[in-house]
Amino acid sequence: QLQLVESGGGLVQPGGSLRLSCAASGLTSEDHYAIAWFRQAPGRKREGVSCISASGKSTNYTESVRGRFTISRDFAKNTVYLQMNSLKPEDTAVYYCAAVKLRLCIATKDYEYDYWGQGAQVTVSS
Repeated sequence: QLQLVESGGGLVQPGGSLRLSCAASGLTSEDHYAIAWFRQAPGRKREGVSCISASGKSTNYTESVRGRFTISRDFAKNTVYLQMNSLKPEDTAVYYCAAVKLRLCIATKDYEYDYWGQGAQVTVSS
């Protein structure tokens, strides 16, 4: 059973940076999971932010974060990171990492993902 644990959320001023981590446990050498970050702001639907393929060679981003956020994965640590730079108040949300047993980032809807972390609050405010 795959388990995901996020860390790294917090309060940051506009223009600042944060790095979220998503540590995965329960993986075997036969497993291949694409990992995505979603976020949900108060009163809004959960939206996909970024995804990284099982190999780490392919990534994608939603338009509003492209050029500011970077997703990466460290296979030795079984951890996926979301580096968030130039943060804006509209980035304020609970951020979730999620996994699906696919090699590529072809799953775009939250209901397509099988495993979820507990969420990490990111607040961008002065």
